[in-house]
Amino acid sequence: MIRVEVLTGAALDRALDDVARLRIEVFRAWPYLYDGDPGYERNYLRTYRDSARAVLVAAFDGDRLVGASTGAPMQDHATDFAAAFAQSCLPLRDIFYCAESVLLPECRGQGIGHRFFDLREDHARRHGFTHAVFCSVLRPADHSLRPDGYTPLDAFWRKRGYAPLEGVVAQFRWKDIDVPDETAKPLQFWGRRLAPYEDARAGA
Repeated sequence: MIRVEVLTGAALDRALDDVARLRIEVFRAWPYLYDGDPGYERNYLRTYRDSARAVLVAAFDGDRLVGASTGAPMQDHATDFAAAFAQSCLPLRDIFYCAESVLLPECRGQGIGHRFFDLREDHARRHGFTHAVFCSVLRPADHSLRPDGYTPLDAFWRKRGYAPLEGVVAQFRWKDIDVPDETAKPLQFWGRRLAPYEDARAGA
């Protein structure tokens, strides 16, 4: 039985090493193809350790972390993503960034992905954010490592009310499993408007 918990503050901090290991394992697969590095992970996850309004939605099988989904104010990621939103009408102060969602393959198909979004969006509303966004990596359709029959998650995201933000594309660097050096990848942002916290609770 998988349990899902919302972690903030010190509890979030204590879980970050396990989140790093999970990211390295899950993101090795398509479409991220991430050749994980613990040093990179420590630097990347520092944002969530340092952000007072960050959240980690964690999925546990017993004491083992099997899934994780993070989020933080977009202003805390401004160094990486401000340029992508330069032509957008959305002020960074109003945006909550839903970052990675990673879940071991054997734990999928149980509705945990929806819980990840539900709880991050609820956290964002509680803190007064009006919009939630995330990004997905754009890969060529003819990429040599694209699995046969791969189905992207676009339908899942649209069902939750998200849509691509026109022209809001970031560039982010990491090392793929099939190349010797880091390369830049385009990341398409998706977003949706969040109902105010009180309205969302009234409609629950």
